[in-house]
Amino acid sequence: MVVYLLLAGALFADLGWQQVWARLVAGLPGTFTTPSRAGIAQALRRVGPEPLVRLFDVLKGPGATTANIRFAGLLPVAIDGTQVFVADAEANLVRYAKHVSGPNGASGYPVARLVALVSCGTRHLIDAVFAPASVSETALAPQLCRALTPSMLLLGDRNFPSATFLAQVHATGAKLLMRIKDGQRSARLPVLTRLADGTWLSTHGTTTVRVIQARVRMRTEAGTTSGTYRLVTTLLDPDTAPAMTLVRLYHQRWEIETAFCELKSTILHGRVLRARTPAGITQEIYALLIAYQALRTAMTDATNHDPHLPPDRASFTIALAAARDQITAATTAINATTIDLLGKIGAAVLNDRLPARRPRTNARIVKRAMSKYNAKGRDRDRRTYRAQITIELDPLTPTPDP
Repeated sequence: MVVYLLLAGALFADLGWQQVWARLVAGLPGTFTTPSRAGIAQALRRVGPEPLVRLFDVLKGPGATTANIRFAGLLPVAIDGTQVFVADAEANLVRYAKHVSGPNGASGYPVARLVALVSCGTRHLIDAVFAPASVSETALAPQLCRALTPSMLLLGDRNFPSATFLAQVHATGAKLLMRIKDGQRSARLPVLTRLADGTWLSTHGTTTVRVIQARVRMRTEAGTTSGTYRLVTTLLDPDTAPAMTLVRLYHQRWEIETAFCELKSTILHGRVLRARTPAGITQEIYALLIAYQALRTAMTDATNHDPHLPPDRASFTIALAAARDQITAATTAINATTIDLLGKIGAAVLNDRLPARRPRTNARIVKRAMSKYNAKGRDRDRRTYRAQITIELDPLTPTPDP
């Protein structure tokens, strides 16, 4: 019962535990006594985080879909990190510190860092780890190598492709496609072999990589901007993995950013986790991951009913609202003789599909600040524009041999 309460608490992030309990039993026959706050706190401590950890281990994975989401037989997966705020309690501060900035010292709430591995096609959580924010993304990332298989293609941003991490990924048998810094502090990628498509083979640490350089130009009614992307990949054959195809494929890395938005904005509404102890924080984070994964599974089961419907046409917001309705109505507590993989959540998703993807762009700034005081200026353009994107391979002179 406590595990159900924790999972319902993840879906009703804006409510206290007693209010969550009221919704959990609202649709059940009979009268239920609402437990006291102290009683709920004691029950949470007795159960501990272990059942949630094991349940996430059961549910995590790329998800089963009938859609064609693979590239050359490989499943594109993305790795990245984000931060979750936890309650400003004395016990939490022992493990989770606040950000320190400026002369006034620490401020805000304590912070936990979450690093996840997500299937780009379905946005399922393949694995996740978390720690205090003092532990960097790159320090946590090697733990996720345990979830990589030779059938995966790992996408990552410029923060991840260190020589050590590339070697760890390569050792799992998985392939990789990552953006790499191209400034003065970029890795030296000497030319070993120039390829006919303008790319070249090089080494990054002990790993042989293929270097792809492309110029991306984006045109909107507000103007035109362009930038150079340098990618490294362990897909070395231009015939089976054309450079232009890989450049376009790299854009799928953004799916993990959308998954984090769904976790932190759609489910949590930007709120701080409730628990006031590190063990409670572990409980809540795993409950959040489990609830997210269950919703994603229901959404994928729904889109599997229509072989022509890609998973990204399913609305996470619709699925979350339907799941909350099912909890309040207690329909999941009624025994059934048949299993319907579509279900109420899936039906709601199929009845209100998202439109097909279209190229758009928006500056990465806060569009609606929590404070009414506009600290970042009144002249910032916060509009979203339709974009026309042009990609050209840009075989510029690579970094020379030292």
